Amino acid sequence: MSKDTNQTAEALFEKALSIAEKHLDAAIKEGGPLGPYIAVAMIEAAVNSAVDETSHEDVIDMLRDLASQIEADADESDDE
Repeated sequence: MSKDTNQTAEALFEKALSIAEKHLDAAIKEGGPLGPYIAVAMIEAAVNSAVDETSHEDVIDMLRDLASQIEADADESDDE
């Protein structure tokens, strides 16, 4: 992929993430004490939708990348 293509893909993903976060925040607020469960349920719903739109393999790869990011963030927090 070219540098421009990567930047475009990153910008599109950041926009999509912003939209998803806005809706997640609204759902958590609506759920009140169910907020933590709603967050996890939305992960499952998102994974199911992503599989329907792409493939199991694509979603597995994306989840592995996400898990690596989460582990890196946790390691940074431990170092502080």
